Amino acid sequence: MTQKDTCEVFCYNEEKVEQVQQDLEEVDIKGTAMLLKAIADEKRAKIVYALCQEEELCVCDLANIIGATVATTSHHLRTLYKQGVVRYRKEHKLAFYSLDDDHIKQIMLVAIEHQKEVMVSG
Repeated sequence: MTQKDTCEVFCYNEEKVEQVQQDLEEVDIKGTAMLLKAIADEKRAKIVYALCQEEELCVCDLANIIGATVATTSHHLRTLYKQGVVRYRKEHKLAFYSLDDDHIKQIMLVAIEHQKEVMVSG
């Protein structure tokens, strides 16, 4: 039984393969994968989306938005912070979070738009 989604014979374009392998040595793919993995959790994706909608939210706001406890939300925020997705500032007893930069917002909004297209075409 032959699958239609795979090559039926093994061959490759040596020039293209070598070029891409060389390009891979110059970028931080592991770090990029870790960034995407951090956002890949549904609760963390909701946090990132919320921060796309509002420039800054406190932990309590985010906990209510994602339907989780403050402790669980804080855990997710620490993961996002460690991966450079969000930053925070303290104001008295409150911790306010925002996206680290506009690239994160672009990643999230492009992913959402792509998913909409997949749902329409699929």
